[in-house]
Amino acid sequence: MELFLLAVVILASGCFAFINGFHDVSNSVATPVRNRALTPTVAVVLAAFFNFIGVLLSTGLAILLGETIIGLPAGNAGLGILLAGLLSACCWGIYTWWRRMPSSSTHALVGGLLGAGAASAFLGSGGVASGDGLVWRQLFLPLLLSPVLAFALAWLAVYVATWAVRFRTPSEVHRGTRMLEAVLAGAFSLGHGMQDGQRTMSVVLLALIAAGQLADGAGIPPWVPLFAAALLSAGALCGGWRISHTLGSRLVRIDPLRGATAQTVSSAMLFLGAITLHIPLSSTHTMAAAILGAGANQRFDTVRWRVANRMLGTWAATAFASALFGAIFYLALDPLL
Repeated sequence: MELFLLAVVILASGCFAFINGFHDVSNSVATPVRNRALTPTVAVVLAAFFNFIGVLLSTGLAILLGETIIGLPAGNAGLGILLAGLLSACCWGIYTWWRRMPSSSTHALVGGLLGAGAASAFLGSGGVASGDGLVWRQLFLPLLLSPVLAFALAWLAVYVATWAVRFRTPSEVHRGTRMLEAVLAGAFSLGHGMQDGQRTMSVVLLALIAAGQLADGAGIPPWVPLFAAALLSAGALCGGWRISHTLGSRLVRIDPLRGATAQTVSSAMLFLGAITLHIPLSSTHTMAAAILGAGANQRFDTVRWRVANRMLGTWAATAFASALFGAIFYLALDPLL
């Protein structure tokens, strides 16, 4: 039964990676497609390729999440928590895609795991354990502060960008920044793979440890990064265009200069979080907030604040809704564990 449950958890983690790529590819391609820097087909293929490479380049964050920050009870209880959390995150991802709202897959996964862990602890099977304040310092605090920082940095960076091109004609600026947007689409996708690919890897790592198939400190088996990279890039190839329309057109009317500025800020934050600080950052939060910040820095109002407020409401509800779903899924699965 335990090995069967392990296989189901790994299958569910693959579904989560696919939905993650399908849902979040919009962050990479929305502004370059909107500003005609790339065609939709080329943008999606580029995003899928660099997502694949990004997952393979960074495993340190997955090890940190899987072996240091989060601890699960051994056996079926731990596997049940992972399965319930994954189902919750997948359902929330599909729901927000249908509603055309960008949302954080990381928030959804963490919320689902914590909700399932709380339900498991309530039933006496043990819950999610972590070091003193580690979940808050290493997970929630970076995820909550990153959109505020991305908005502020993008808003300020527009001043730098407009000063740098002050002697160029509008046509020259648009042509040059469109080329930059095409390059930054690949850079952001690489950062997205380095960040979000680690979520799937850490879940598989936790599942192997809970099932007794991997000892603590043994590292990540070679097949796990390939598994995560393949599913994430496959999801990106399918392309979630409903959310791309929200980011590229409905949220803000953004020109190539401000689009490139938003991409620069968000890409730099993802690289810094994955490589230097080893903290999880939401690609959705950083890109959407950077687009808002860059679009707000104009002489005329281009931000559709009604759509922005709906997006912020979705962000606020993500962790709570996914925690509730995670608890419900675990209670439903408990008789089978």
